[in-house]
Amino acid sequence: MRGSMKDLPKTTDTSEMVLREADWGEMHVELDTIHRKLDLTPLLKGLPDDRCQCPHWGYMLKGRMTVKYKDHEEIVNAGDAYYMAPGHKAMFDAGTEMVEFSPKDKQKKTMEVIMHNFEAMQKKK
Repeated sequence: MRGSMKDLPKTTDTSEMVLREADWGEMHVELDTIHRKLDLTPLLKGLPDDRCQCPHWGYMLKGRMTVKYKDHEEIVNAGDAYYMAPGHKAMFDAGTEMVEFSPKDKQKKTMEVIMHNFEAMQKKK
């Protein structure tokens, strides 16, 4: 299987970000472009410890991501490969582009909570 910015389907297209996603077997793949500084913390409310419980593997093409765990923080810069263990929160700088792989079942459970929170936030605007 293969995918590119041209042919993976856009699942989210907002002023903050564009997500292109697909499920390949038991893995979920994303090609993400973050237009504005983005802190996912409010979207994680309701997950255990209000943190993402899905592991992610990826490569940072451009920009920077800050990953916060209970006991430490990691910075992922352009050119870095990364692994995010369960129990994290992520913040992205504007202009970030990345490729990410996650277990499909855990990603789906996480995204259900994130989308619920996102929709609730949109209604408040």
